[in-house]
Amino acid sequence: MRIHLVAVGNRMPAWVTDAYSEYAKRLPRECELVLKEIAPGKRGKTVNIARVTEDEGDRMLAALPRDVYVVALDVAGKEWSTPELAEALARWLESGRDVALLVGGPDGLSPACLKRANQRWSLSKLTFPHPIVRIILAEQIYRAWSILQHHPYHR
Repeated sequence: MRIHLVAVGNRMPAWVTDAYSEYAKRLPRECELVLKEIAPGKRGKTVNIARVTEDEGDRMLAALPRDVYVVALDVAGKEWSTPELAEALARWLESGRDVALLVGGPDGLSPACLKRANQRWSLSKLTFPHPIVRIILAEQIYRAWSILQHHPYHR
């Protein structure tokens, strides 16, 4: 199974890339985490933000593999504890389908992305910078994997 992290944003600082890569490389091939970056749309005073978000969403959806289970990262989604994430990861692994985690840009996910999602997940009621979300997701997926493997990392 592959987990596709489809995220708006590119040209991340080295510390973000390094931290994300550190956790992603710890995962085995049967639970591979793959980052697909989507270039953000141009924003400015005269730009129609709804149109920019729609365009980002269209490009995110185009980047999805066929028959993938889609989880939208959305503030209105359900918050999971780490053990609940481990349970979700176990279900995903058992299903044999790839999973895609969608992380929108500064203005969130498009309505089309939210409609396509099989599930919505909220990391927190707090607002995180998008680069940090990548790190949190990679670390939490690795932590969930370690729980399933009875690895001491989670302690």
